[in-house]
Amino acid sequence: MKKDYYRKVAFMGMLLIILLAFQKYTSKNKEDFSDIKFIESSASIELSEFDPNDLDKKQWKNLGFSERQVETILNYKNVVGGKFISKEQFKKCFAVSPDKFSELESYILLPESNNEAKSGGFKNFDKKSITISGKFNPDSYEVSDWMKMGFSERQAAAILKYKGFLGGSFISKEKFKECFIINEENYKKLSPYLILPEKTPTNFRSFAKNFNAEKSKVQYHSFDPNTLDMDGWKSFGFSDRQAQTIINYRDRNLKGSFKNLEDIQKCFVISAQKFEELKPYIKLSQSTDSNNQFKKTEIKQEKTDFSKTDLNTITFKQLLEFGLDEKSAGMIIGFRKKLGGFVNKEQILTTYNIDKELVQKLLSIAPLNTANVPKYTLTDAPEEWLKSHPYFKYSADKIIFYRISEKDERKIWKLLKVKPEYEARMRLYLK
Repeated sequence: MKKDYYRKVAFMGMLLIILLAFQKYTSKNKEDFSDIKFIESSASIELSEFDPNDLDKKQWKNLGFSERQVETILNYKNVVGGKFISKEQFKKCFAVSPDKFSELESYILLPESNNEAKSGGFKNFDKKSITISGKFNPDSYEVSDWMKMGFSERQAAAILKYKGFLGGSFISKEKFKECFIINEENYKKLSPYLILPEKTPTNFRSFAKNFNAEKSKVQYHSFDPNTLDMDGWKSFGFSDRQAQTIINYRDRNLKGSFKNLEDIQKCFVISAQKFEELKPYIKLSQSTDSNNQFKKTEIKQEKTDFSKTDLNTITFKQLLEFGLDEKSAGMIIGFRKKLGGFVNKEQILTTYNIDKELVQKLLSIAPLNTANVPKYTLTDAPEEWLKSHPYFKYSADKIIFYRISEKDERKIWKLLKVKPEYEARMRLYLK
């Protein structure tokens, strides 16, 4: 009996040792994520809409994930079939913390749930195709230039922010490719047209400093844009091609001369930032006597009764007549056109770059008629109107998608999840 007892104990001990050895062996194949630290939300990361199925390793890292986290996300994508089908599925990847997912959620171009994806009701948000007219230096491009190419306003702003991070220049095609906003497909389209070296110089930080130093060497002085030649424009920091474009614009489009500051501002190779730098030094030649101009203005002022002039029909010239400068008048007319008309006077005061004190005086005198301002419901608003209206354009694709299956506006508002202040602005233009 004692022998049988010891045999059983020995057998159990050997079995336990074998199990422990087997467990230790199989655990080697499991990944150790003990060193993973989730990236916290960072205001320094400029986000824009993206499809997580399009991103490569560099783009995930530029989005704020560590190298180990990126590997985990890509492995998880392979596990679920090589493609994320919904936000719900992406959220389950444990390399994406709840805080990080919350930060990214509104930018992810995927259906909300697996059921929504499988039902086939989800239609991917349209991706604008990139159009390139010819070779260009991305260092000289502003937000408007990138938007003309096909990027959204937020994407264009993110590209410029990345350029600023590099020191004011993209340095090389290699560095340009690392920009999170530029996916592989768009880079392949852009690459042949980029006027940049292929590889990054080993001392690219000092190169960036030298680049900024060169920019700061530009010496501005008073000048008449109607008599400035090509060398003169180049001395202000414009390239040969830009200088020639400005001269062609002046001589051909404007028949030989800039009539006012607005004409100069409209030239597309002169960015808003560059115009502000040049503006204090611009001295336009005047062909008419200043006293006569004053008399004409005085006569015009007598003709306009601003207490009877509707702010939704007031003209550019009438705003100048009231005393606003050309920039303020242009900004008000432009903002009104984008909105389709003002619905309250407070909106006019939110217009950028205006003389608010003078505008406040105008608002206290002039009436505002809102009868002709177009208004819609979320379910019947035209797609073009939604995509172009300043208050709706960032939510336009979502509204168009959600209203396919939802006709109750209250439910659509819940799905949109916009901030209360944005919703209040949008409701101004809804029935």
